[in-house]
Formats: sequence, C-alpha cells, structure tokens
Amino acid sequence: MGLMDFIKSQLIDIIEWLDDSNNTLVYRFPDQDHEIKNGAKLTVREGQAAIFVNEGQIADVFPPGLYSLTTQNLPILSRLKGWKYGFESPFKAEVYFVNTRRYMDMKWGTPNPIMLRDAEFGVVRLRAFGIYAIRVKDPATFLREVVGTDGHYTTRKIEGQLRRTLVSSFTTHVAKAKVPAIDLAAHYDTIGARSMNNLQGEFEPLGIELVSFVIENISLPPALEEVLDKRASMGILGDVNRYTQFQAADALRDAANQPGGIAGMGVALGAGLTVGQTFGNAMAPSAGGAVPQPPGAAAPPPPPGGQSFHYAANGQNQGQLSVNQIAAQIRNAPAGTQHYIFSGGQWVKPQDVPAVAALLNPKYRYAVNGTDKGEVAMDQIVASVCEQPGGSHYIFSGGQWVKPQDIPELGAAINAELSKRVPPPPGGGSVPPPPQ
Repeated sequence: MGLMDFIKSQLIDIIEWLDDSNNTLVYRFPDQDHEIKNGAKLTVREGQAAIFVNEGQIADVFPPGLYSLTTQNLPILSRLKGWKYGFESPFKAEVYFVNTRRYMDMKWGTPNPIMLRDAEFGVVRLRAFGIYAIRVKDPATFLREVVGTDGHYTTRKIEGQLRRTLVSSFTTHVAKAKVPAIDLAAHYDTIGARSMNNLQGEFEPLGIELVSFVIENISLPPALEEVLDKRASMGILGDVNRYTQFQAADALRDAANQPGGIAGMGVALGAGLTVGQTFGNAMAPSAGGAVPQPPGAAAPPPPPGGQSFHYAANGQNQGQLSVNQIAAQIRNAPAGTQHYIFSGGQWVKPQDVPAVAALLNPKYRYAVNGTDKGEVAMDQIVASVCEQPGGSHYIFSGGQWVKPQDIPELGAAINAELSKRVPPPPGGGSVPPPPQ
C-alpha cells in the first residue's frame, strides 16, 4: 500500500447511522480520531437530525437528506475554523445523530397515593397510571441542555425526570378539577388535556415535545371500592322479596355443603330468611321507590336508612318511627285503633313484623301451679291467668320468681282482660256503678 492509499484510508468519506434499537435518542458517530474527507457523503434519514460539533461548540444541524460536506453546506463550521471558500482539506469534527421520531408507550404512574378532599367521602387516597409519548423537537437544544457529551443517550436516562414532572402536573390538575371521586372516569380527557398543556412549558426548554398524555386509570382505595360495590348492589337489587328468596336459597346451598348436611339446613334457612327480612325492612322504601299509602293515608316521603318503619294509625301516617316508639304508640292507642306498618314493600299488621311483634307480645319464663312452662308469649300468659284466677302463677324476672302483676306490662294486660270478662248483672243491663 502506498502512502497516499494509507492517508485515504484514514479519512472518513461516508457518515450515516442505522438505528436498530427502540430507545436511543442520541448517538455519536465513531470517528476513531480519523478526519472527515472534504466532500464526504452525509446521509440523514427520516426521523433523524445530524449535528456537527467543533471543539465543544455546536456548529451545523442537518435535517433528513443526502449531503456532500463542503464549505457551501458547512457555513458555521467553516466560519468557526476560518476556512476560505473552496477549502478542500480534511477536517475533524464530532457528529451526533439525534432521533426525532416519536417514542410511544412510555409509562407513568403515581409512586404514592395522592391525598384529595372529596365532597362525598371526605379525604380519599387515589392512585393513577397511564402512558405518554415524546419526541425531540429541537435537536440542538436537546444536545446542549440534556445530552452533553454522552455518546449513547437513551430514554432510560431521562424517563425518571419526565415521569416525576408528569405526576406533579397531574396531581395539581386533578386537585384543581374538584371532581367527585366516583365521577373521575368521565373527566380523564379533560384532566389529561390540561396537564398536557401545562407540561409543554416544562418540556420545551429541554428541546422535547410532549406528543400525548393519556390517563388509563385512577383507582380508589380498596375500602372505598367495597363501599361503592355495596351501593351499586343495593341500586340493582330490585324486589326485596326476591332478595329474601335468594338469601334463603343461598343458605340452603351453603348448608348442604357443610358438615351436618340436612340437619344444618334448617338453621341456615332461618338465618337467611332473618337476614333477608331485616334487610327488606331497612331497604324497602329505597328498593320500591316511594312508600305506598295505607288505607286512608297520604303517601309518606322516602325514609332514610336504618332499623325503623313507617307507622300509620287509623289511616294517618305517623312518619318513620323506631320499633320501640311504634310499640309505645300501639299500647297507648285507644281500643279499636287500626295499626299498620310498612314492611317488605307493603303495609302490614304489627304482628306480621317480627321486630315490632316481639315488643308488643314479649316472652317470659312462666310457671303455673308449680309447672315450669318455659318461654311463653305475654298474650298466652294473660289468657292463662284469666282462665285460672285461683291458680298459682309466677314469672321469672330479675333472678327470682315473681307474680305476673309485679311486671307492669303484664299486670296492665291482665287487668284489661279481666275487666272484659266481668259478667253482666241478672236480667241484663249494664254493670251498676260501685257504691259511694
């Protein structure tokens, strides 16, 4: 090899870069201390830009195209080096290729929950995640402000900074939106657009453009999601009586799968029916809409939730009362008063509502003539006392056996029943008043 051939082999005459990665932002062309031949070919492909750097200073920037490197298309480099027109000697310069295409499907997410004040649930903690896309808009600014002298700069080296900036802006705008937590899904696009507009001002000084910003999901804490699931279940529940039947069927199925088989089915069935009826009593107004009116009564407004019932006396709606209040109203009402309670989607008699019936006709441990009868309903005790006035009647109360008349409710009921059984005087007529 001759001297001239050796010299030519040390000159770079083709400068190009084929990127086979999906995350390289900037690549420095390897010159290996070789000089660039005057008239060398520079190939810049679509989605690329080439930057010539002379002694640490950015010179010429080339968009996509095929170039012959001469003083005509290297004006800045020629000025920096003091070349005169027609200069044809080899020269040294660093060449950086910058990818200007879009980098898509980059992930962002909140590393910690965002604390927000919600009008319905109070203070809630939200998590969010999504994707975004960027591209290098100003290659020279990006090289100057971000890359520096890094010969192989990838998205991994800047993702952390971009992600933290994205989360900060998103947090600010989701708080300013003041949207209820359960309605956030309908405002993803609005919050995302506002965040993206704000972020453009953050990215532009770096030579980067935020092409897209997408909110994929904003999630609520598990405890709050359970509350919402229960609320949704109540909303689609529909007929409370059908819910009671479902509870009973579910209890039968579970009991059949448990040790004890059929023996446990009765207990499970009773539990399912009790839960279903309790739920129905509490939820009947909301499940069936407005409460229908009893005979002669105006329709009441939908009551709030809780263990209480709408009560009507003689066709007049008395509003929503607790079971204790209803029992007191019934006891103190004049004889012949018609009582109704709204339960299970309809107006029924008090004795058909277990929670009220238990107060109106409570059970006591009862013994008559020395025989312990166990737990007996009050009306049965009253009948027994009135039918055997000379018998020995006792009620176990307060840790001891006492007379039925010592229990105020029992005593009043017995006296009222005895007064009904006073025989008429001979010959008819009413009972005469007692002597003065």
